[in-house]
Amino acid sequence: MCKHILNAQVSIRSPCCQKWFDCPECHAESSAASSKPHALRKTNEMTFMCKKCKKAFRKDMTVYEESDEYCPHCDNHYVIEAKTPQPLLGLESEDPRKDARMLKDDRIQQSTSQSIFSMQDFSSQLG
Repeated sequence: MCKHILNAQVSIRSPCCQKWFDCPECHAESSAASSKPHALRKTNEMTFMCKKCKKAFRKDMTVYEESDEYCPHCDNHYVIEAKTPQPLLGLESEDPRKDARMLKDDRIQQSTSQSIFSMQDFSSQLG
């Protein structure tokens, strides 16, 4: 499972180390962690494995056509726009420089809430 491309449809066999990766970034991370770091070697013929039907196939990248965007075994369209992970944190209001009501200023001590159920002495306030 690739953490860089969330909707990877195929795995690619790297020509340099003969291992399967979902994207070049996964290869770079694996290579950096190994005892022999190396760059991904470029080649004209690539070997893919479809994640839908689990079958491998080769494509010649010098004569790549629109029909080559599909798995030859199951017709899975594997050349699609990649979905990359997005950061989840964000500001849910407008720009805080314009409207700072959402921000709490820690320099000013907030008043504590009072309740009739608190154990403080309010005898001075009774009529």
